[in-house]
Parts: sequence; C-alpha cells; structure tokens
Amino acid sequence: MAPSPTAAPLLFDRALLRARQSRALALGPATFLLDRVAEDMAERLQAVLREFRDAADIGTSGAQLRTALSGRVEALASVDLPDVESRGLALAPQSLDLAVSALAFQFVNDLPGVLAQIQRALKPDGLLLAAMIGGDTLTELRQAFAAAEAECEGGVSPRVAPSADLREIGALLQRTGFALPVTDVDRVVVRYDSAFALMADLRRMGATNILVERRRTPTRRATLLRMAQIYSERFADSDGRIRATFDVIWLSGWAPHASQQQPLKPGSAKASLAEAVKRLAPE
Repeated sequence: MAPSPTAAPLLFDRALLRARQSRALALGPATFLLDRVAEDMAERLQAVLREFRDAADIGTSGAQLRTALSGRVEALASVDLPDVESRGLALAPQSLDLAVSALAFQFVNDLPGVLAQIQRALKPDGLLLAAMIGGDTLTELRQAFAAAEAECEGGVSPRVAPSADLREIGALLQRTGFALPVTDVDRVVVRYDSAFALMADLRRMGATNILVERRRTPTRRATLLRMAQIYSERFADSDGRIRATFDVIWLSGWAPHASQQQPLKPGSAKASLAEAVKRLAPE
C-alpha cells in the first residue's frame, strides 16, 4: 500500500545540509563511518548471487560507495536527494535492478515518499540496499546537552535529529510495497578525548544540527562547558576518553515478483497442529 499523500512535516533544513556538507569538505571530511558502510555494502552485495546491470545511488555523499561497488554493478547513476523531495526521483518506472544509499536517508523529510519512489523505479525482483543513521546514535550527546540546558538555561532545545528504529524502518518498507524486508543494526562506538573533539568530527561529517526547529542563537559558553563536564562524568572510560555511539540501520527489500517466496494463505495447511503434536507425543 502506498504511503498517505498528505505532506510530510519539514524536520530538516535541506539547504543548510548542503552548506554543512560543503563546509565539511573544506575542513577535511571525517569519513570513517562512510568508509565502513561502503565496505560493508560491497560485502553484502557479494552475497547476492545475481548481476546488477542498472543501478542508482540515492543521495550518498562522497565517492566511497561508488569506488567500493566498482566492478560489482555495470552502471551506477547518482540521484541527488535534495531534488528528490521537491521533484521526485528522476528515474523511469521499473528501470533499475538495484538501488543503494549510504548514510543519507536520516536527513530525508519524507522517507515514506522516497522509498515508494524507489520501489516504483525498481524492476520486478529489483533490490534496495541502504544504510542510515538511527537507533541510539549520539545518545550520550543528547543526554549531556539535555542535562546541561536544563541546569543552565531552564529548558531544552532540539539539537540532535530524531532517530528511527528497526521496527519503524521494517514496517515502513512493507508499507511502501517492498517484499521480503530485512533490517539490522551495526553499532559503532567511537572514543574521543572530549565532547568538543566529537563535535569537531560531527562538523567534518556535515552532520551538525540542521533541524528546522533548532535554536537560532549561539549556545552559551557556560552551557557548552557544563555539557562537556556532564558528558565526561557519565560516559568516560577509565582512561578519561569519552564514548560516542553511532547506530547504522541496514535495510533491504525487493520489488515484488512472482518467483519470490510467498506466505501461506490462512487455512491452507495440510495438517492440523493437534495432529502434529499427537504424532510427536510418546506412546
């Protein structure tokens, strides 16, 4: 069933995202998560015993994924996500064997709409394989900022984007028409010298706050210092370095095809559960 045609709420400032990604390139990008995902995606596709002639990369920033998949797909088109939400995917229906995306879907305002467009662009039995940030990502930073703002400013402002979880993504794949949906999580814990070192890496990832409802005034120095102190008190290891959690949600689904496994229809079983139990019972 297609998603509701009602407009999706605008959570993310996509123009600001492009500006932040450009700043990250100028600073020297931090790509360790993207490198990991690109390598993992290549390995996952190697396990799929089929050829992918026509493929599209949906919204991935950087060249890591294209490099990792070279030799695995014959043609890999690039589709820019900022254009997807305003004009739709520039892909013909049933034109793709494969759609991939690495660390882009977490910044999409209308993910159900984007997934539905991808499903329509896939040929029957075509595959979507994507990775996005979600789950408990940056839970430590969320908690430290919330505690510091409550203490220093008397209230909490939105700083870290809301994260989807496995069940939500799995249900969304089904709702947007994908068959055989699968989701799993790769948890990556990175250690830093301080909360400020983490925030510097987030800037170099182009992953700082782009929420539409973000606070528009600079954070007070006292609040930042208290946040860093709380972070260190709650989430430091014995050597004094802090932990930062990144949950990478993997999702895959297939465009429906008659050759795929189908669930049995209710009432179609040849034998009853009672008969099966009776056979197994000792005499």
